Order: sequence, then structure tokens, then C-alpha cells
Amino acid sequence: MASVTFKGNTLSLLGDEVKAGQAAPDFKIQNSADLSDYSLATSGGKTRVLVAVPSLDTPVCDTETRRFNEEAAKVPGIEIVCVSMDLPFAMKRWCGAAGVDKVVTASDHRDASFAKNYGVLINGGPLDRLTARAVFVVGRTTPSSMPNMSKTSANSPITTQFSPPPKARNKRAREEERVRNRRNKRNRRKINSR
Repeated sequence: MASVTFKGNTLSLLGDEVKAGQAAPDFKIQNSADLSDYSLATSGGKTRVLVAVPSLDTPVCDTETRRFNEEAAKVPGIEIVCVSMDLPFAMKRWCGAAGVDKVVTASDHRDASFAKNYGVLINGGPLDRLTARAVFVVGRTTPSSMPNMSKTSANSPITTQFSPPPKARNKRAREEERVRNRRNKRNRRKINSR
């Protein structure tokens, strides 16, 4: 069984851990924008970045979701979905206050189908029944996933830049990406050394 730590305490996770290349499990969550159901079928034809966070009302989740919103504006053909157990009404309010409009926010509050199917449902402790921080990339045509999970619930798992397919990128874009990656690596080192 997978686990994460919170303030030095180990918290177990329910559900099966998703492995890279595995078929992406389906789920049904509630879109905060219009309360409609959201699933993998809803967003077919796009690359999906599924971002699980404990709650948008926490500093790390707030920062992470705002950052994904910035990145979503830069890359066409990708849909970023931020999933938490927050109620859809709270998510919609947070998006309005934060100016987040490029990321789909969706609630797993009904039956935790996303959290259980992706193995990120926290079991016990002060964060019981919240989602652990993780990022899953699901391809547009192949229903496989590439998970990236933070082993501590206080750290952001953002470790990659999202970019168009290699054929669509030119030399300048590749150089800009290398500069951004170096800058992000330095920033992560600064955060981890605190």
C-alpha cells in the first residue's frame, strides 16, 4: 500500500497505485464550473493532466494550481484538471478569487472514484478522505498514464514543463524550455533547502 507523509507522520493511501504505461482508470467527478459530470470520456481527444491536491484552500495547492493555470494558457491541446475533495461551490469561488480560468477544477466529493481508482485517497490521520498530491498525464489517444506523486503532502509534485509535441517546436522554443527547466530546478533546490 502506498503512503505519504504529513508533518512527519505516515499516512496510508487507499486504492491501487497507478503505474506508468498502465491503462488510465476511469472515474466520475463533478466539474465546479457547471456541476456537470467529468470523466475521461468527457475530455477525449485531448492530453489530460490530472492534478490531485488535498484542498485548493491550502498555500501549496493554491500555488500549484495557479502555476498549472499559467502553463495551460501556453500549451494548446492539453486539458489540465485539478481534482480535490473540496465542494464544487468552494472550488468555483476559489477560481474566481484566484483568477484561475484555464484549469478545470473538479470535485471528487461524491464517492471518491478518482482518488480510489488512482490510489491517492488518504486513509486516516488529520487529512482523512482527502486526495494526496499527485500528477497524472493521460494521452489523447492511448489511455495510459504517467504518474508523478509527491511522497509528502506538503510538497508540489510539479517537476516538468508541458510543451507541444517535438515536431511542432522550433530551436528557440527548445532553448527557452531548457532555460525554464534550469530556473525551476534552482527554485526547487531553494524550496527543499528551507
